[in-house]
Amino acid sequence: MKKLLLLSIISIGFSVNAQIGTSTQLGGENSKWTFGGSAGLGGSFGSNNGGTSIYISPRIGYKLTENFEAGIVSDLTWANSKYYSSNTIGVGPFVNYYIARNFYLSGMFQEYFFNQKNKLTYQKYSGEEAALYLGGGYLQRIGDRAYMQIGGMYNVLYKKDESVFGSGFVPSIGVVFGL
Repeated sequence: MKKLLLLSIISIGFSVNAQIGTSTQLGGENSKWTFGGSAGLGGSFGSNNGGTSIYISPRIGYKLTENFEAGIVSDLTWANSKYYSSNTIGVGPFVNYYIARNFYLSGMFQEYFFNQKNKLTYQKYSGEEAALYLGGGYLQRIGDRAYMQIGGMYNVLYKKDESVFGSGFVPSIGVVFGL
């Protein structure tokens, strides 16, 4: 687990560095590297639970051809409420196939490691779960080589009664630079 945590931190570092220094060779005009990701903030503010969640998913990719990209993505989620808290780290490879820069098909494998705590019973639970997401979506150009990705994916390994996740479907909105 320590190796995967280190790999996640390294990929986050690459992604953050790329987002800050877009004029470097990683994001240069003729570079085959892509970078981006998604982030979110959620919660039930003002409710009795008072829950909050923070999500960040940086990614770095390499264009194998003009329309086919492979890379690594990490996923960090923190959630906290009056009754419950959890931390989740995921890391794994992804592939995207772009169709006329308007649509994309995507596949992603993630190995998740999580810690959960029930604040009422003081029970703690740690574990890991694999996910294989398949999906796709729409691309919207937002700059010279920047696109917004809007789509969804389904975890084909999802088992309702065995998964730590509430659903196998994951909607996604993110940004990718360097296409």
